[in-house]
Amino acid sequence: MPVTPTFPGVYIEEIPSGVRTITGVATSITAFIGSAPRGPVNEPITINSFADYERNFGGLSPESTMSFAVRDFYLNGGSQAIIIRLDNGGQAATITLPANGSPPGQNLALEAASVGEWGKKLSALVDYETKDKNDPAPKLFNLTVTEKDGATEKFLNVSVDQANPRYLPRVLEQNSTLARVQKSGGQYQIPSVRPLPTFTMGSPPSSPPQLIPDPVDAVGGSNGNPLTINQFTGSKAAKTGLFALEKADLFNLLCIPPYTATNDVDQALLDQASAYCKDRRAMLLVDPPSSWTNKQAAINQFSASANSYPGLSSPVSEYAALFFPRLKQQNPLRDNQVEEFVPCGAVAGVFARTDATRGVWKAPAGTEAQLVGVHSLTVDLTDRETGLLNPLGVNCLRTFPLAGPLVWGARTLEGSDALDSAWKYVPVRRLALHVEESLQRGLQWVVFEPNDESLWQQIRLSASSYLHTLFRQGAFKGSTPREAYFVKCDSETTTDEDVANGVVNVLVGIAPVRPAEFVVVKIQQTSGQFAL
Repeated sequence: MPVTPTFPGVYIEEIPSGVRTITGVATSITAFIGSAPRGPVNEPITINSFADYERNFGGLSPESTMSFAVRDFYLNGGSQAIIIRLDNGGQAATITLPANGSPPGQNLALEAASVGEWGKKLSALVDYETKDKNDPAPKLFNLTVTEKDGATEKFLNVSVDQANPRYLPRVLEQNSTLARVQKSGGQYQIPSVRPLPTFTMGSPPSSPPQLIPDPVDAVGGSNGNPLTINQFTGSKAAKTGLFALEKADLFNLLCIPPYTATNDVDQALLDQASAYCKDRRAMLLVDPPSSWTNKQAAINQFSASANSYPGLSSPVSEYAALFFPRLKQQNPLRDNQVEEFVPCGAVAGVFARTDATRGVWKAPAGTEAQLVGVHSLTVDLTDRETGLLNPLGVNCLRTFPLAGPLVWGARTLEGSDALDSAWKYVPVRRLALHVEESLQRGLQWVVFEPNDESLWQQIRLSASSYLHTLFRQGAFKGSTPREAYFVKCDSETTTDEDVANGVVNVLVGIAPVRPAEFVVVKIQQTSGQFAL
């Protein structure tokens, strides 16, 4: 606020610059949706390494194609991922802790923190070595939950009394990764008395008597049935399946590994997923069908229908990219035998690695886009075969001498030469999404500000400063900022009628750098000497 002079001298006043910094959002947060041995269902869980995935979702599993895709993501340079585990009829294992002389309804029923056969490894111990053990009527108990060959969790001085600060259901809900108190109809099934200690007297008797732990093992627990498209489509209202991502703040790439008996993904799901990616400013990485055992199979499918896997003429195909062929990798669960895997996880890792080293505007392809951990490819494509697939918008994976397997294409599914789309290239589409998301988040402060020339000037300054940073990093073509981008926000974009309706219009233009997809070297034979 202004300084009020009260004595002769020099007064210092700090004046705001009027420029609000717009920070670019992340570019390679990858969402994976599929089955896993354990973990929360229909909840987006953010992980930062494959070790995180192992702790939360059980690691590699022969029934989970998602687990191998996540492994490939981190092998190839991925950093942050969002995992959504789906389930089809799985059951959680249960542990029943009886109470002294009480009917069955007074038993304390625990269940595994998530559905799956993993819960069969759980066991529980109860003891009375609590802080109130010398009281006339002790009510507290200690609970120890152990996973065989895994973690052990001990909860001290817990209670079945809801008024107690250490109320067991709340303690387990907030602190345990292994167990919960069982619910029925949405309500905790909690007895009125504490459970009996799970210790037996040692034999022969010793002095003092020695107690031997006698844990109660979990029973039941199943992985349920194989996933179907219904689990993936879910419900937008309930935020399940694909729409569980509504609970996630931001993701940039989406991978849906195969789940059907033919090791594929239903086209209807791909169409819905690419449409959802449009709403969330993300891109879907599509795996090739299992039937594409050669380049001709791919060409035939794209030639047979303009709406095939998903449609080249689909209004959302610019938000998806297809990579062919599949990968051959070692499977550590089967004595490192070489098997076939889908490429979406490895390609997402290449995207992340390229973003970190070069930027989102660099095509995630070329000699720098090596596929780490890949033994070979299921189809070895030649230059001529690549020349037939690339114009259709199929991104080829190639193997080159010394370099090994590489990503050798960067087109969206709207990248067919026949369509002549402005969103032909993956880096152009992703750069635009990055700019849109960054401006949308960075200009939130504008809401409810006075809609006048002062506000318009601040918007121009903030947006131009952000775009100029990208220009200096090489995201736009042009030798000057005027050639690379523009921001217009004034009385021409925002009329008096707009002001009356509370609307401020900002026009932003960018000139993205397109990849050098075809490099032509012309060689001329000359005779005689010439000077340079």
